[in-house]
Amino acid sequence: MSLSDLVRLSVLPAVFAVWVRAADAPELFFREDWKETPAEMPVSQSHVANPNLILRLYGPGLHGIKKSNHPSIPNDPYYIWSGACPGNWAVTLRHKTSDVSLMNSSFIRWRTKQAGYRQLRVILKLSDGAWLVSDQFDDASLDWRIREFRVRDIRWRALDISRVSEGNPVEAPDLTRVEEIGFTDLMTGGMSAACSRLDWIEVHGRPVRRTPSPPR
Repeated sequence: MSLSDLVRLSVLPAVFAVWVRAADAPELFFREDWKETPAEMPVSQSHVANPNLILRLYGPGLHGIKKSNHPSIPNDPYYIWSGACPGNWAVTLRHKTSDVSLMNSSFIRWRTKQAGYRQLRVILKLSDGAWLVSDQFDDASLDWRIREFRVRDIRWRALDISRVSEGNPVEAPDLTRVEEIGFTDLMTGGMSAACSRLDWIEVHGRPVRRTPSPPR
């Protein structure tokens, strides 16, 4: 075997490893920042900045979910606020044409600020209609902060979306087709002293083109 052959064989594993990492790298599936318009309650589709996304609201407290902003506060973001929710609540976003695979190195990143005992969690709706809520959460802080959730590190529980309450653990759910991604703190609002706030959210995964339902 020639020296050049040995060199080629020696670099093949490194090249293959780089290729695997590149194939596994998630892309930005969507980001939502909310429109820079005056505060309004409840939040609605008209407040969604990304034209490819559909807003969905759930739970007995959904009418209290507010798109908030305070012009008198310097650099105050345009954000989702749960403080006025009279019951449990949830917000999700659904891409108009694609689901997303959240396998491998996929992650979700957001900028939030919670108060009181509120713990903001990731929720997912799968293509089979099942709902999940994460064990990981973002809790109270004195200022806005960015948190990243590596999906492969999350453990899940079933989510009763009508009540927005957690159920039994779900082991190894199939995340190859996720229809909706969102957030909830599984609690009612307690005004500014006990609330969740979300400035923006990013989902990084592999898009999966949604197959239209056959005509009936």
